[in-house]
Amino acid sequence: MTANGNLPAELTGFVGRTVELAVAQRLLRRARLVTVVGPGGVGKSRLARRAAAGALPDFADGAWLVPCAELSDPALLCHAVAEALRLTDGTARPAREALRDFLAPRRLLLVLDGCEHLVEEAAPLLASLLTTAPGLKVLATSREPLGVEGEQQLPLSPLPTEGPDADAVTLFAQRAVAALPGFAVTPENAEQVGALCRRLDGIPLALELAAGRLPLLSVQQINERLGDRFALLTGGARTALPRHQTLRTAIGWSHELCSAQERLLWARLSVFVGTFDLDAAQYVCSGEGLTAEEVLETLGALVAKSVLLREPGLVDGVARYRMLDTLREYGAQWLRAADGEHLLRRRHRDWYLGLATWGEVEWFSPRQLETSVRTEAAHSNLRAALEYCLTDPGEEQLALFLAGTLWYFWVGCGHLGEGRVWLDRALDLAPEPTEARAKALWVTGYLCILQGDRLHAIRLLEECRQQALDTGDDRALAYAVHRQGCAALIADDLDRAVSLFDEALWHYDQLGELNSNVLMGMFELGLAHTFRGDAATGAAWIGKVLVECERFGERWAYAYGLFASAYAAWSVGDTAKARAQARECVRLNHAFRDLVGLVLGIELLALLATEPGDDGTPGDLREAALLQGAAHTLWRSVGEPLFGSDSFNAAHHACKQRVRHGLPEAEAAEAFRRGTTFALDELVVRALAQQPAAQAGTAQRPHDRTAVGALREPLAGQRE
Repeated sequence: MTANGNLPAELTGFVGRTVELAVAQRLLRRARLVTVVGPGGVGKSRLARRAAAGALPDFADGAWLVPCAELSDPALLCHAVAEALRLTDGTARPAREALRDFLAPRRLLLVLDGCEHLVEEAAPLLASLLTTAPGLKVLATSREPLGVEGEQQLPLSPLPTEGPDADAVTLFAQRAVAALPGFAVTPENAEQVGALCRRLDGIPLALELAAGRLPLLSVQQINERLGDRFALLTGGARTALPRHQTLRTAIGWSHELCSAQERLLWARLSVFVGTFDLDAAQYVCSGEGLTAEEVLETLGALVAKSVLLREPGLVDGVARYRMLDTLREYGAQWLRAADGEHLLRRRHRDWYLGLATWGEVEWFSPRQLETSVRTEAAHSNLRAALEYCLTDPGEEQLALFLAGTLWYFWVGCGHLGEGRVWLDRALDLAPEPTEARAKALWVTGYLCILQGDRLHAIRLLEECRQQALDTGDDRALAYAVHRQGCAALIADDLDRAVSLFDEALWHYDQLGELNSNVLMGMFELGLAHTFRGDAATGAAWIGKVLVECERFGERWAYAYGLFASAYAAWSVGDTAKARAQARECVRLNHAFRDLVGLVLGIELLALLATEPGDDGTPGDLREAALLQGAAHTLWRSVGEPLFGSDSFNAAHHACKQRVRHGLPEAEAAEAFRRGTTFALDELVVRALAQQPAAQAGTAQRPHDRTAVGALREPLAGQRE
């Protein structure tokens, strides 16, 4: 990824399109919304990404790609855009509102790739965002215009096929060398290559598929066989555009030249959305006609023929693959025709249900961060599995189970808003009092608390508690009471919070339950004691959390325990310990993308900046004001600042008072304002380095994200 966006690096050469690129750049300078329009396989995505990369200098806040083809539910478009922008919004407000607020002050290019199936949602969303964010521009790709006022269209035609330097010939030759090293366009084969490119209408995807056949066939043989396919297939689909017919013919020809096993796997792999790994492919796609061992061999054959693409790099040490959207659609048609879609989607659902279940187990282990990365990589397929459960009759309980099991992903990895979408839908569909519903109730209540929607949380948690009592579900009772304690804690009802946490921990002990949630209960109990003035008891519970986390290799709850321990250390004057623990709290929560924990750590570091340094130097009030400004911006993506709690606000108010009394008002205001302009990664680099504010006037903003990237880089596995 680039330092100021997420545009992927190009893996193959870019051919031609000089005029189209110039037009795209010109349109982006004068228009707010540019849509590259053309049929599937014509190269819209490649052109848009190249144009966006060329326009980067014009956008101070970068260019950000949203892969819309991975979405089936239009309601998730806002969440996908937020995810691409690395915007973690934990509030209960609509996702569109959060996007508007985030984009309003930024100069940014949004690239919506493949959004023709989301037009009804994309059009009003873009109209709203463009109205409220004057620095925003959008470059979209679609098979049809979006119909938004002010939209400028850039129709994309296939590559030129005539002449010795025709781009279509150049593209075919480049891809041919990749498939068959040593291939070259020579006087002997030039006529055949030209004829092939004309026959394929210069459609890039069709040319790439044809080039992939060269290890098996000569150019002349490809031409002869393709001619047969045209004669056979052009009689159908009379209403389709000629170029659509050509592409379908080229794909169909490539499909028919595959072996029976390759065609079967192509169809079965179409149930995956986004990327997948070999284990998933073997579980979902093996069966009648294809053993698990044969899946591996056949997968390699499809990669060699450019039907599948291997993603660059590894995720948790594992290679991943994806299928171009046009080829996926073609495979899905064959799967439906064979009446196998329902079975394959169920197996796909089962695999990702297993992935989520195992992820919940591994969340309480030394592989917690790896679990976060692995679940992120499966995000698109988890969405597809949830959608299947919510739309296939009889699957409602599994929808509740899957959405509830993913609590660690919604809460610990910064997806509170999307989690609410899935959980609310599942709860509405399945009102009967089952164990799965009980879990979904307390998980949703937990999300509501973190979003600041306390009244709704109280209703959900009381329903969960009452259902647990009625059905004898002791585990659900423990979790409901625990989260009721959280609601009391942020409401500053500290005596009630202590009582509820004590009760929940008693239930957990009786059940033999020990996991991240239980440790969070201990941390929250310790914090409640600390807030109400019982520092010794609070410190004892917080210390127990840290010890247990170290024992099991747990790092997410550990980060929250560090926040509480740092707060307690500050309260007794041990600022060196407080600083070290607050910084580690920020580092870990940033690695998990947990904004709630991260902003709590930033708030505490702001207060600690007002204290004398570890070497006795005076406190830095400008840095404190700057960090408070940054925290102010973060809270808008989290919920009500410091949960609206007097207890949580104590450190914030103490810091604010020190700044107010120690700095001229104008200086404090300017430092606060500068803090609001920091991007999240920049802020974390600064907080971990504790750069003095006095140096900020001459220091440049850190565009090299290496320091921040290192927080998660080891988790993504080795790079190739």
